[in-house]
Amino acid sequence: MVRSLTKTCWWPNESAPCPNASATVDEPLRKRLTESSGREELIRIPVLVTFLVISGLSNAQAPATTSAQTLEPLDASGEITYFIATGAPESRFRPSDTDLVALALQAWARSTEGKLRFSPAPESSAVLRVYWVAADFGQYGEMRPIVVDGRRGAAVYIRPDTEALGAEIAIRSREDSLFRDTVVYLTCLHELGHALGLEHTAEFADIMYFFGFGGDIVAFFERYRSQLRSREDIAGVAGLSEGDLAQLRSLYSVR
Repeated sequence: MVRSLTKTCWWPNESAPCPNASATVDEPLRKRLTESSGREELIRIPVLVTFLVISGLSNAQAPATTSAQTLEPLDASGEITYFIATGAPESRFRPSDTDLVALALQAWARSTEGKLRFSPAPESSAVLRVYWVAADFGQYGEMRPIVVDGRRGAAVYIRPDTEALGAEIAIRSREDSLFRDTVVYLTCLHELGHALGLEHTAEFADIMYFFGFGGDIVAFFERYRSQLRSREDIAGVAGLSEGDLAQLRSLYSVR
């Protein structure tokens, strides 16, 4: 049985049109997700788009958060299995990007006093699945709920092509590889937050901040980048705010 839920994403590109509300996963990924084991179901039809179209909405009309009805905590009674795919060349994926996903998972896990435990698994049985996809409408990433063997899970799509995220992001990423890694890492952190059940917020300090509310997006990334001297520092700088931690701990009953 396929159920429909809202997808969530970072989508700050004010000049691009809102993606098609009936859009589904790219065909190769759709086939892998729905046919690889016959046991998992991609929750994708219909898709309700939660992007904010800046030019078409006033501040009064802007949605505050992603619908809480579609974002729920994962079953954390045991290990949460995950799979990280290898990206296609057109996605601008780098092999070292898989480390950024692992670091993002570790950041969330460290904040729950052992309640969240992640372990790698084959794609066919993994509850969390991370894919690298080509640039699309200026999106940074996206999360779509799935069901695997009766368990709620998530397919997370990361778009690591910083050349497609606006001139300022592109220039900074060319000048500074750590800035580029910051963008990819924080995107992973944000989308995995949705996979864990966290909602968008309107607080600029939060990793779950929704870019549709505006603000200096380059500064959002620079704030994190300024804390790094080398790539190895990412392991010790989670990038989570008190607001993010409050959401997480509420969902997973952490004091």
